[in-house]
Amino acid sequence: MYDEATGEFAALPGVESDRYWGALDGAGYKIEVPKTWNGILVMYAHGYAGTGPALTVNPPSIRQYLIEHGYAWAASSYTKNYYDVRAGVEDTNKLALAFKKLVGDKGRTVDEPKKRYLIGHSMGGHITAAAIEKEAQDTAENKVRYAGAVPMCGVVGDTTLFSYFTAYQYAAEQLAGLGPSKTAEGFAAIRMPLRDALYTTYPSATTPVGDKVRTVVENLTGGARPAFALGFGAMQWQDAVWNTFGGDGTVNGILAKPVTDTRDIVYQLDGDPAQSAEEKELNASVYRVSPADDANPLQPKGLRWVPVVNGEFDIPVVTIHTLGDLYVPFKMEQVYRQRADAKGNGERLVQRAIRSVGHCDFTIAEQVAAFEAMVRWEQEGVKPEGDDVLDPEKLRAPDYGCKFTVNDFTAAEMNGVARVRMTVPACP
Repeated sequence: MYDEATGEFAALPGVESDRYWGALDGAGYKIEVPKTWNGILVMYAHGYAGTGPALTVNPPSIRQYLIEHGYAWAASSYTKNYYDVRAGVEDTNKLALAFKKLVGDKGRTVDEPKKRYLIGHSMGGHITAAAIEKEAQDTAENKVRYAGAVPMCGVVGDTTLFSYFTAYQYAAEQLAGLGPSKTAEGFAAIRMPLRDALYTTYPSATTPVGDKVRTVVENLTGGARPAFALGFGAMQWQDAVWNTFGGDGTVNGILAKPVTDTRDIVYQLDGDPAQSAEEKELNASVYRVSPADDANPLQPKGLRWVPVVNGEFDIPVVTIHTLGDLYVPFKMEQVYRQRADAKGNGERLVQRAIRSVGHCDFTIAEQVAAFEAMVRWEQEGVKPEGDDVLDPEKLRAPDYGCKFTVNDFTAAEMNGVARVRMTVPACP
């Protein structure tokens, strides 16, 4: 339920704009149009907002940059919370299509946008990546042709994120000799014994068994790389992952059948892809889960319940992702790269690694740089630089992620991202 009374938002200091808010078919919205508009609309997709009934609209983090540079922006609350990427795509697209009328009804006459860009964080990154896919272009009820996209810290590997949570849980249980738990009740019974088996001080100090689990998780999340150990030892994000354990493979409020799949995961206890005897034993004995064949099928009308990211897009895409993110790990970028390459679209994807610890732990400067890079690419044909996300040697280099990490902090970031960055080793 969206409360329109909560929609009003103030102008930014020193920036002139027209601001509009309200509800569109059950979803709240906010729109901001600068006094001198360049004709481009930037749609913003917010991240996961929990499972409560109250719907909220979040402005883009780069709002000030957008308005100061002539861009209009719009953002939807979506009609539903939960991990509802389907609603996110449809409601964001519906708002994009209604932009001219909504602004006109509020008293300002504008033309249809000459082009639209799409940006988003976390689940909103999944929404961003899914909305530009051929499947979405073919099956969405509200179809929008975007000119460029910037998924940030996004779940760009779609349901492989849920498989990662499951793989982490069962590998930890196997290595600790506790499990498999198989059910929520079973996991609840071993949660504290499992934690005690892995940590002397949770989550910063590991036991010998915990050392093995940490290496398994490092490989599950993208391989050896700067800032992983800091992310693994961060309580906020380790808690977030552990709170997913005990699941049954469904997606709360979205999918009623299990979608997780660990059958083909190869667990590694070191950085050598060759399998040691201990690794062979782990892979042979760890509990595996399979998805239901029809857990996330194509629908007779509209998108899948969890829209897919197949790598089938034909516009410029620039992503950014922190290296230490344990919750939506850097592995997502590797999956996205592999899928885009497999579909022949690798040249349309540029990815940037950011040396930070948390989930979506970016500076405004890093986000603006990614957006500007996408815009220049789309408008001038100048492909920006990015990072190789697949080469293990490059990932483990001490300077990996240095090129696009911008430790230039706004006043608002001094007590947040700036403090986190102080824990990350400086670039050599």
